[in-house]
Formats: sequence, C-alpha cells, structure tokens
Amino acid sequence: MSAEKPAEKAVLALAELRQEIDRIDEAMHRLLMERGTIIDRLIASKKASKTGIASAFRPGREASMMKALAERHEGLLPLDTVESIWRVIIGTFTYVQSNYSVHADVSGGDAPMRDSARFHFGFTVPYITHPSAAAVIEAVASSGGDLGIFRLDQGATSGAWWRTLADRDRPKVIARLPFIERPDHPAGTPVFVISKPLVDAAVRDVVLYAAQFERWHRGANEALVRLGGEVVASAADAHGLSELIAVPGTVEPAQLHETLTKAGASLAQLAEVGSHAERFHVK
Repeated sequence: MSAEKPAEKAVLALAELRQEIDRIDEAMHRLLMERGTIIDRLIASKKASKTGIASAFRPGREASMMKALAERHEGLLPLDTVESIWRVIIGTFTYVQSNYSVHADVSGGDAPMRDSARFHFGFTVPYITHPSAAAVIEAVASSGGDLGIFRLDQGATSGAWWRTLADRDRPKVIARLPFIERPDHPAGTPVFVISKPLVDAAVRDVVLYAAQFERWHRGANEALVRLGGEVVASAADAHGLSELIAVPGTVEPAQLHETLTKAGASLAQLAEVGSHAERFHVK
C-alpha cells in the first residue's frame, strides 16, 4: 500500500480539525442548555422565597463577569466578539427569568442607542424608543421591571433628567455601559442604565448625585476632582444650575456637601440618584 500523498494528508487533517470544531460547538451548546436548567432552578428558588422582579438584574455581578472575561481573554478571537456573545447570554437569560424591555432615549439619534441595546442585551429583549430621557424614565417608573438607557451627554437636549430620579421610589441609575471600555468599541457610546431601585443588587463603586446650585464656583470642580469625583452632566434651568455628580462610593454625602460649599458653591439640594460599578478600561 502506497504512502499517503501530501494533498491527501492535508484533506484528512482538515477533516479532523472540522470534527474538533463540531465537538466544541456541540459542547458549548450543551453547556448553554445546562445553564438554562440552572436558571430554571433559580427561577423556582426565587418564587419560593418571593424575591422581587428586580432581583433578576445583578449589575455588580455582570460588571465583575465582564472584567474577568477581558482579563483572561487571549488568542485569535476578538474581544469584541467574546464580549458581545457573553452580553447576549447574560441579557437573554435575565429576560428568561423575568421578561423586560429596554427603553431608549433616541433624541440624540437612534443608531448608537440601538447598537448599545442590541450589543448589551441581545435581540430577544424588546427595544422601545422614546423622544426624551424624561419619557424613558416615566416608562421605567410605570413598568413591572423594565430598563431604560440614555446617553451621558444628553443634558443639553434633554434637560436635567437626573433631577427626576431624586425621590426615594423613583428609578435609579444601576449601571454605566459599556462595562469594558476601550478604543473603537462596537457599542462604545457611554450610556446610563436605569431601573426601579434595586434593594440587594446595587453596586456602589461610584455613586451619582443630583446637585442643584444657586451659585456655582469654578473652584468646586477642582475640589471635586480631589475627592476622585467628576461632573458627568450639567443643565441650567429656572431653578439655577443642576449637575449630575459622580464620586467614589467611599465619599459620604455630608463630605461631598461640605467640600462643595467650602469651594464656594452655593448648594441648594443634593440627592442620590443611583450608582454603578467602577469603569474598567482595556487598551
């Protein structure tokens, strides 16, 4: 029997590699189905303990999972693809636990918001557009457990939307997307995610405050930076200057108030409006 020719060996090698790919694909599918059975048990457990709808959203856990994913990733497959696959898995299994919709403020354009929603939550979750941040907030407030998303730079076009989150039972910011920030991210538009208040799942690496000023002083910016904070958005109205301020979760409200006042700003109101995980950057 003659030895196999190089071309025949190459064909056999390709066939073996394709069999390996098929084996891996089947294993991945079976693992996803196994994940589904665990979700079934999770749903049953929550029903038994009467845990609320909002418990399906775990923004701190999701941020931690995405960070671990980025840190361990290597090889040929782009991180963009890996992140999008995991986001679809997480968003869809959350939807299976508790059906929800994503409401988006498209006053600054539909395309970036649609990209963000589909990348982070997948195509199974309904995507509903609204003409303003205020409309998104009201939709989430009147829902059974929906999410809302809007761009961080909507202050100029949507007014001080963050002021409407100040009351205790109003929706709150629970996440900032994308979880993994990097140049040329396929859904890199910075957006906040809001939901009804999360009792046990909120992550407080960064805490957000709605601050209303009768008078602002530029020295307040420097004082805020020294605290590790920043002004995320600003809007002026008949009541004065309203700002959305982000500070580390270790900064107490009284400390923030005192810092801004000592810096020369006249602060009329300060109210917490949500929190999110610390931003994670990939070069």
